[in-house]
Amino acid sequence: MKWLKRALAALAALLAIAAVLPFFISLDDYIPRIEKEASARLGEPVSIKRIRFSALPLPHVTVDGITVGTTGDFGIGKVVVVPDLFSLLQSTKVIRRIEIDALALTRKAIQKIPPWTGPDAANSPQTAAQVRVESIRLKNALVNFGKAGFGPFDARISLGSDGAAQEASITTADGNFKALIKPDLSNHSKYLLDVSAKSWTLPAGPALVFDELTIKGVATQADIKLGGISAKLYGGTASGNATLNWRKGLQLAGKLDIRHMEMKRVATLLSPDTHVSGKLDAQPAFSASAKSAAQLMHALRLTTRFEVKNGTLHGVDIEKAATHLFKQKTSGGETRFEELSGHLLLERGDYRFTQLKIASGALAADGHVDISAKKELSGRINAEVKAVGTSTGVPLNVAGTLDAPLLYPTGGTMAGAAAGTAIMGPGIGTTVGAKVGGWVEGLFDKKDPAKPAK
Repeated sequence: MKWLKRALAALAALLAIAAVLPFFISLDDYIPRIEKEASARLGEPVSIKRIRFSALPLPHVTVDGITVGTTGDFGIGKVVVVPDLFSLLQSTKVIRRIEIDALALTRKAIQKIPPWTGPDAANSPQTAAQVRVESIRLKNALVNFGKAGFGPFDARISLGSDGAAQEASITTADGNFKALIKPDLSNHSKYLLDVSAKSWTLPAGPALVFDELTIKGVATQADIKLGGISAKLYGGTASGNATLNWRKGLQLAGKLDIRHMEMKRVATLLSPDTHVSGKLDAQPAFSASAKSAAQLMHALRLTTRFEVKNGTLHGVDIEKAATHLFKQKTSGGETRFEELSGHLLLERGDYRFTQLKIASGALAADGHVDISAKKELSGRINAEVKAVGTSTGVPLNVAGTLDAPLLYPTGGTMAGAAAGTAIMGPGIGTTVGAKVGGWVEGLFDKKDPAKPAK
């Protein structure tokens, strides 16, 4: 039994040495070289505070206190590198796993990623021959888009012998968003994309909340084609397709089919103080071309016919404005409608509503309204109201802002109403005069605001 005791003693000694060895091995002498090579690779200054080696549970190296750049757009908590020890004696070193903890990126950092991963930087024969990484893991990663962000999330990326990604998965910490990217077995230059989400908020652009979202698509090195978009949100559904291409800048294009979506919560994303309720049906087609992701939303162009049923237009009372002609400007109140329809053109932040039609009991209206990127209103509404047994068309100017809209009668309407009141008295005289004034004004108005812009 003495041999067993001696073997156990020797094993205990080896474990003790393995446990304390990292405290006597310093890798800090390699920091300047690593910083220099990483800075050249990324085109940004890189600094490292400490590098330490640990033998248990598996031999690995931990890098702490990493900073990239000087603007705070890129942050890392720590990096753990697990090598294949046997490969260290060979010409090609194999890294089994790289774990990156608390990676934080801003929009500016994301825009710098393509140069970092370009062919000149990443795929040189010398680099490929020296080091091969098998997998990369991200823990508690976060992407900050400014007012919103994506994450925290975990990601796993498997790499092939040539350094190309073989499979990648992304899962948010709350489990509400999952994405899987894997190679297309029929075409190795393409990757299949499968996304599913529940109770998830869009991280960039309008803060839309999806009850359910599924996306299936195909990605290449030059573009992503999303052929199967299906979503449930705000009591309705949306389906369609989209393509994002980055061969020359960024080009976005797509179409959606929206059914029975409740407008009340969607409208608040445009203006917190203005609300439109009702069920929306629309088939928007959209496109954008920009040099960077930050400019993409501003460059968005969207066009669609739309129809909203059984709702309310808050902040403005069209019938009151049409029947109280001698009140200079009317604001506040609401307009209930059975149907609101028209054509929308969104271009570079400006909204142009044309061919507007509102139907609601005693009120009917048509016209056009423009909303500038600064949320300023302009346009014309022709209100048809019943007064004293007759139906009267009253042209109204639209002004103010999206948060505080204003309606007021046109100059011709006011002059006609004043003349009718003087000749025939208030009531029917005012009504008939306003109708004649509006008719005369329309006769000399050669514009066709109901025609959508091309």
